[in-house]
Amino acid sequence: MEANRVYNFNPGPATLPLSVLKEAQAEFLNFGESGMSILEISHRAKPYAAVHAQAKADIKELMGLGDDYEVLFCQGGASQQFAMIPLNFASKEHPGSYVLSGSFASKAYKEAELLGVGEIAASSKDRDFKHIPIQEELKINPDAAYVHLCYNNTIYGTEYHYIPETNGVPLFADMSSDMLSRPLDFGKFDFIYAGVQKNLGPAGVVLVVAKKELLAKSPKTLPTMFRYSTFLEKDSLYNTPPAFCIYMVGKVAAWIKAQGGLEEMAKRNEKKAAVVYNAIDSSDGFYRGHADKDSRSFMNVTFRLPSEELEAKFVKEALEQGLSGVKGHRSVGGMRASIYNAMPYEGAEKLAQFMDKFRKENA
Repeated sequence: MEANRVYNFNPGPATLPLSVLKEAQAEFLNFGESGMSILEISHRAKPYAAVHAQAKADIKELMGLGDDYEVLFCQGGASQQFAMIPLNFASKEHPGSYVLSGSFASKAYKEAELLGVGEIAASSKDRDFKHIPIQEELKINPDAAYVHLCYNNTIYGTEYHYIPETNGVPLFADMSSDMLSRPLDFGKFDFIYAGVQKNLGPAGVVLVVAKKELLAKSPKTLPTMFRYSTFLEKDSLYNTPPAFCIYMVGKVAAWIKAQGGLEEMAKRNEKKAAVVYNAIDSSDGFYRGHADKDSRSFMNVTFRLPSEELEAKFVKEALEQGLSGVKGHRSVGGMRASIYNAMPYEGAEKLAQFMDKFRKENA
């Protein structure tokens, strides 16, 4: 572990690969021999154009997608996508069909509901979002414009471990917190989006990967910057893009490739998750995991302790041990350890060891 750095378990903005941070640091004052920082360079300049194109190419390569898909770089966070998606694709005749598996899935649905073009295909709210709705629970309207999922739920610590069958209805997914963390058949999705600040870069850009034919269908009645077709036609350069954020996403994508791609990320993430979940499961009930075991997330491990007083003590003592950001979301309390791609195994192992020690001292 680098001196003066903690193991950062925050859910987003989150930890980034140390080698990527050092690489960006080395280039910070003079990017590509331009004599300027990447923060200063024009988004129309050739050096930036190369960054933009390479980031897109690496992302599509990692996802195994061809020329029928396009990569867009948008702004406004995933929260703006919640509104843009129904604005671009849904109508009263062809509503968006939403699977509610947590807070952000519910927020996405509320935006469509506000526009009068949303309906619920399934929900696990009645069980406090402890599980991911299974295929048999999904009631998909064949006339729906799309089926919308939140693939990983950071607050509740649940994650999809299957790709739903939609019988021809386009499949949309918010992958903000598990994007590029494991191999998936990404070609089964028509539209994927991700706020990058959880697993791919700094806050400020939203990655959209979707079928070109779908992106081209934006209603011309929408304001220009709310049309996906604008981003498609102008290569995400209609306005000044968040160039530094895209540059960092490109570096993280290149880092993933260099580590061995999504297969290697999956192996590492499963190993990290296993060591932390084992600390929960072997605690004789001292730690209580929130998610059902078959819905557990590889990215966000959520759990409670016997009392809120012990939880506060846990957070304090964890930080003293260089384990930062383990406090759960304010809406649900408890603990949450986010173990994204850039979290080294040593961080997860140190957390598990601390959990064991804390239990023995406080049970």
